[in-house]
Amino acid sequence: MERSIAAVGSVAAFATYLSDQSLSARTPGADLVVLPTAAAFTGIAQAAVGVARVCDEFNVKVEALMVGDRASTSEIYFASRILEATMVVLCDGSSLHALSVWRDSPVGEALARTRRIIAIGASASVLGEIMIDPRGGAPTVGLGLFSGVAFCAPAVEDQLQRTRSLLDEQTALVVLGARGVLTYDSGEWRVAVDDDVVVSRGLDVTEL
Repeated sequence: MERSIAAVGSVAAFATYLSDQSLSARTPGADLVVLPTAAAFTGIAQAAVGVARVCDEFNVKVEALMVGDRASTSEIYFASRILEATMVVLCDGSSLHALSVWRDSPVGEALARTRRIIAIGASASVLGEIMIDPRGGAPTVGLGLFSGVAFCAPAVEDQLQRTRSLLDEQTALVVLGARGVLTYDSGEWRVAVDDDVVVSRGLDVTEL
């Protein structure tokens, strides 16, 4: 299935991405759903409102799906809306919580089938075959929507070097800071905004 993914480092980078996409002109009346699961510990309502405010200047419909725990993933409506939407926006927050909620659930299955996703901050790390555990930087298993790239947030150099040493050279590690934007189309990643983005393979800094 052809899938489009954007990994953006923050809500501000999300705003930049939407502006660059000329969203109103390309898809007037676009239907966005916001999935704030990763923000369950800091406030899913606040996270959803922050994303919705960015969309105010665009001619788009926005609906927040309050999926905060495993129980809510069984709501058929939530999975249906994810599949119907023009794009799905994943809020920043705890990648481990998001993974535990989405994995092997109707919502997770819907994410695997949706065609356009924008992942803000840590939520980008959940989507790949390899996810970087933020507690120590070790690779673990993600949702598997793409392979060959693993995302992590900026960290102290010792932790980043440990993470790099644990990945094989077939997997690019992308350290995604607040201003960075990467896009995935036709099976290939591209750095759209390289501020706050560092890519490495093995221990060597490189390019995608």
